[in-house]
Amino acid sequence: MENIRLVIGLSVLAVFILFAAFFTVKQQTAAIIERFGKFRSIRQSGLHIKIPVIDRIAGKLSLKIQQLDVIIETKTLDDVFVKLKVSVQYKVIKDKVYDAFYKLDYPHDQITSYVFDVVRAEVPKMKLDDVFVKKDDIAIAVKSELNDAMMTYGYDIIKTLVTDIDPDAQVKEAMNRINASEREKVAAQYEGDAQRILIVERAKAEAESKRLQGQGIADQRREIARGLEESVEVLNKVGINSQEASALIVVTQHYDTLQSIGGETNSNLILLPNSPQAGSTMLNDMVASFTASNQIGEAMKNKASKKE
Repeated sequence: MENIRLVIGLSVLAVFILFAAFFTVKQQTAAIIERFGKFRSIRQSGLHIKIPVIDRIAGKLSLKIQQLDVIIETKTLDDVFVKLKVSVQYKVIKDKVYDAFYKLDYPHDQITSYVFDVVRAEVPKMKLDDVFVKKDDIAIAVKSELNDAMMTYGYDIIKTLVTDIDPDAQVKEAMNRINASEREKVAAQYEGDAQRILIVERAKAEAESKRLQGQGIADQRREIARGLEESVEVLNKVGINSQEASALIVVTQHYDTLQSIGGETNSNLILLPNSPQAGSTMLNDMVASFTASNQIGEAMKNKASKKE
């Protein structure tokens, strides 16, 4: 019975040792093997064998690209406190797994320290507006510094990105107010230009309208004068002299005016003389007015000729 137990125990031990001897390493991963605490070898992805109890897997490192986000608060040249988020993309160099595992214990802390050092050296040289404009320059400076330092430890810095710039809340509010004021100023200028254009165009249209209206009135009066001239000539041919013809035309126009006013129902109240002597009176007044104008004109001509 004891022999059977011994055989079973040895069989279990053999199976345990057999399973312990084999191990697998995942893709894009490196395993570090130590023998009695001393570095033995680096195993890449696949199935591997180690001596149980004597050899052990000291650790594994991922060979994939990793990202570390670092948030730094610093001050700009114009004394504005700002928070920057710097994203560092890095990976372990396949040929330097030994350095990455044994030379550096906390790579995240090391990278964070270098990022803080570079950012707090570069940003205080810039004004806040320049930080937004030159964020790529900051990222390049961080990458250059990190590459020089981390290459020794077996890490390759793929890329550094300044992914966020967050000034103090009061500063952002002030910047928004300045931006809004500038836009309102530009909008006011555009509105003023539009109003000026409308006024100028309206004035041009009104001037053109007045010109055409005056031309129309002049044409109308010219045609009226021609019509009167023709009427006087016709009346003269039938034996009516010029004075009688003028009186007849005035009376006719007077009654035509009254008829036109009477036919317009929406016209305002107008008081005009309507006696039979109205036409004669109007004609006499017109003749007297023309005579006085002629006398004044003759007097002015005589006065001018005496001065000469």
